[in-house]
Amino acid sequence: MRRLAVGAGLAALTLLAALSGWVGLGLPSRAEVRGLAKTSPTSTRLMEQREEEAKAKGRRPRVAQSWVPLSGVSRHLIHAVLASEDQSFFGHGGVDWKAVEESIEENVERRRFARGGSTITQQLAKNLYFGTRKSLVRKARELVVTRWLEADLPKSRILALYLNLIEWGDGVYGCEAAARRWYGKPASDLSIAEAAGLAAMIPNPRRLNPEVNPARHERATRRVLWLMGQAGYIGRDVAGLGAEPPPETASEDEDLPAGAPEAPPSPASPSLPVASPPSPAAPAVPDSAPASPTPPPG
Repeated sequence: MRRLAVGAGLAALTLLAALSGWVGLGLPSRAEVRGLAKTSPTSTRLMEQREEEAKAKGRRPRVAQSWVPLSGVSRHLIHAVLASEDQSFFGHGGVDWKAVEESIEENVERRRFARGGSTITQQLAKNLYFGTRKSLVRKARELVVTRWLEADLPKSRILALYLNLIEWGDGVYGCEAAARRWYGKPASDLSIAEAAGLAAMIPNPRRLNPEVNPARHERATRRVLWLMGQAGYIGRDVAGLGAEPPPETASEDEDLPAGAPEAPPSPASPSLPVASPPSPAAPAVPDSAPASPTPPPG
């Protein structure tokens, strides 16, 4: 029996070592992650994935992306993204375990993958190095890089990288290109409703946008406005949305169905009325300071 127990223990350790090695093989170097503090990447794994997908369909890949500092981003967009994607951004170390728990409960209840629970930092790690294809190994690698990002970069830099790199439509990356693509203006000039419209697209930008599905995008935008009100960034009585949030409308990384149209490159400018003006308590966000209705813990 003792030999069996020792053998089982050794087998488990061997398996764990093999899995750890497999996870480690797909990681960027720690020096590369540290370098993001001062260097802005020109490409990401997600951009490469979309290029591969376009070529597989016989289509020429397109990329629209330009960098802006946080000072060049509308505070409304920063608030919309924080309210809808990661309300605890300044209070966690990369993973919001409460959100993960709620996500698991909701996915079990709906019997499908309806909610991801990923933080802004996790989403950045995925975009930078791993793409959207789901696997437990990818998730493990994503968690490692998430921890490195939080350890090596200030929150303001993580947020700046996120806003400048994430996907916002077919071939559209970063908030500057997104603002010009969807609203015909720079990211610095976005209104509350326009900022909410961009934030609403983040869970699935190629499917949840004003051209592929305008009605679904408007519902998602109203949900973001409601979340902004609840977070204290704008007045709570927003567009008559009431006390309960509108339902979520898109699953994270949900693929386009067969035959579904992708948004064409011409600009569109949908608008959504907002009943309440910005709350004076909602702070602006300089490059060197975080955007949050409550300051992050020391």
